[in-house]
Amino acid sequence: MSATGLTQDEAFARIRLLRSPYVGPVTYLHLLQRFGTAIAALEGLPELGARGGRSYRPIASEKVEQEVVATRKAGAKYLFHDSPDYPDLLSELESAPPILTWRGDLLLAAKPCVAIVGARNASAAAVRLAREFGAGLAAEGFAVVSGLARGIDGAAHEGAMPSTIGVIASGIDIAYPPQHEALQERIASEGLLLAEQPPGTEPRGSHFPSRNRIIAGLAAGTIVVEAAPKSGSLITARLAGEAGREVMAIPGSPLDARSQGCNQLIREGAVLVQSVEDVVELLCSFDGTPRSSFREGGAFDYAPDDDLAHAEPADIASLLTTAPVAVDELIRQSGTSAASVQVALLELELAGRLLRHAGGRVSLVA
Repeated sequence: MSATGLTQDEAFARIRLLRSPYVGPVTYLHLLQRFGTAIAALEGLPELGARGGRSYRPIASEKVEQEVVATRKAGAKYLFHDSPDYPDLLSELESAPPILTWRGDLLLAAKPCVAIVGARNASAAAVRLAREFGAGLAAEGFAVVSGLARGIDGAAHEGAMPSTIGVIASGIDIAYPPQHEALQERIASEGLLLAEQPPGTEPRGSHFPSRNRIIAGLAAGTIVVEAAPKSGSLITARLAGEAGREVMAIPGSPLDARSQGCNQLIREGAVLVQSVEDVVELLCSFDGTPRSSFREGGAFDYAPDDDLAHAEPADIASLLTTAPVAVDELIRQSGTSAASVQVALLELELAGRLLRHAGGRVSLVA
């Protein structure tokens, strides 16, 4: 279970810390920064929660023990955020998952990655195109990332096999959708299967945007093959844009609603691609500055504060409302240090009073 340099006790404490109430990826990293270890952070959580206004109790150790057993039973392993095997591009995200479970060939995550996403109810032509793009990009040395959904996702995985990474919204031991059970098992055996949710977790609506950020974060670029204007595929594209990655789209007929999302992305600055060669040319020259001008907000540059371990909390509750505000703005308005503001946010979050949003923004719970 342990990563390089981690004791079994600390690895177990990290899992318990992340599974505890109100502890998300950003909060988890701030807690490690403040306390130094997950073991110490777990001991400090009740006091932080009390200072935020409510009693707090971490998740029971027994539940985490059951999770570890289930993970092993599924043939999976844990991957921690500071492991040398953790994917570099994914680690750049503000909300990178601190712990993933995985099955398969983890070396695939070290290859240059490209995401292919699109409609579940895709046209036959788009499904064929996704399969051909998957095969062509795999032949060029890329690992193809997608979300194992019906339609475009499944076709991209099949075409790229075995050089493909499936990111699921459920636990590592749950096949979803059920009709892709054989495909998911094949990816786990021949490619790489990743999950953020604990084993036994059935997918819920809120899990899919979380899964999409991992898909976008793993890849230097995301290709949308076919998508409606308000689809999960466009969420993935927007997350890729926020992360400073290439956003690409294949154009389609304006008469087909399934092409309207792609055409909209192109109109907003995504790069129009029509062949595998277009994608290879774009990504082989990718140096961290995307050619696409498509953006949804700006990428948030997250870095834990070195002074977090010794900082006293700032008095910022009065500055917050239910409307999201940037943490940088809170620092400016409070006139205190970034570390003091972050400690205050930790206290409020552990008390269940704070929500974190994309782009480094926070708000009070409605």
